[in-house]
Amino acid sequence: MRMRWLSVLSLAAVCACTVLHGQTGFVHAKGTELVDGAGKPLMLRGTNLGNWLEPEGYMFHFEDGAQSPSEILQLSQELIGPSKADTFWKTWRENYITEADIDRIAAMGFNSVRVPMHWKFFDGDGAEGFRLVDHLVQWAKKDHIYVILDLHCAPGGQTGTNIDDSDGYPWLYLDAAAQKKTIEIWQGIARHYSAEPTVLGYDLLNEPIPHFPALQRYNSDLEPLYKRIGSAVRAVDKHHVLILGGAQWDTNFKVFGKPWDANVMYTFHKYWTKTTDADVIREYLDFRDKWQVPIWLGESGENNDAWISAFVKTLEENHVGWCFWPYKKMDVPSSVVTFDRPAGWDAIIALSKMPGGTGNAEKRIATRPSPEDAQKAFDDLLKKITFSGERVNPGYVTALGRKAP
Repeated sequence: MRMRWLSVLSLAAVCACTVLHGQTGFVHAKGTELVDGAGKPLMLRGTNLGNWLEPEGYMFHFEDGAQSPSEILQLSQELIGPSKADTFWKTWRENYITEADIDRIAAMGFNSVRVPMHWKFFDGDGAEGFRLVDHLVQWAKKDHIYVILDLHCAPGGQTGTNIDDSDGYPWLYLDAAAQKKTIEIWQGIARHYSAEPTVLGYDLLNEPIPHFPALQRYNSDLEPLYKRIGSAVRAVDKHHVLILGGAQWDTNFKVFGKPWDANVMYTFHKYWTKTTDADVIREYLDFRDKWQVPIWLGESGENNDAWISAFVKTLEENHVGWCFWPYKKMDVPSSVVTFDRPAGWDAIIALSKMPGGTGNAEKRIATRPSPEDAQKAFDDLLKKITFSGERVNPGYVTALGRKAP
């Protein structure tokens, strides 16, 4: 009898260990595929929740003006004042992505979302970003879709451009304090979500190191930094997939050696290329086959429906999962949903284009909208981004092979 009970207890321990290590609960890499918690192959078909936690200038039609999150924040402070700007952005983050959005994404047939994040919202256990993403994870869990966390804006900056909110140079590769903070941020995120299987994995750095010749000197620093971040993650989280993007905007896999983690996936981004020939992704397919690891298209899009449809076909034929950019945008059809330009927004765009600095202060003040008119435009923007204020782009959704409502 004692031996029988020992056998039962041993079996229970084995089962518990299996669940703990992700063989029944967590998505993980298995050869060249991702597999779900039950071991079934998983093809990712997703959309990026861009502009939610990391605003980008072109999304507001500031193509020739404020570009980075900090520049956009500064513009809003100039227009409506620091206090009202703070209130605006908190409301923006509460309303831009809601449960209704995730329900709609799932109903269309997407099975995943990628969440571009700014590090400042995850700096400490009680940081705002954790509360927002916790809600997202619960909505996604209900709808049976996966969440991929992407560090779009790392401390110090991994690109030196507007997309990472840096100071104009990729200081992450030179600044020990920035590296330490990046590692702390990721370890905090991993600790927080270590037991959550709805979170599929961690995209450690978005589009590191531009193609600029002067910055390619940092290519050799990228994988060692990934290893340091990965080691810190693994100290608190053995379950989740580590997702590594190549240098030169997630295009160059030549910076990688032999995979150094058993649960890793490599991601590439492709925009504005040929679509119908597998040769456009051949180097990534060869990398997958050589090292027997999964690959994933983490971003593409910003194109017409015909281009989107053709590229999705090429990806699917070659068993490459994908996540197109972005879920929603202002006043254009190249996204899952669109919202209209707010009333009075053209005056804000015009101010954004004007040179800044104290030397231009008088001209800016003379030509800007009044604080009251600017407030009306920002208030209208908050109405436009609500679920009821948007419209689906059926051609775009159909081009992705999803179901337009």
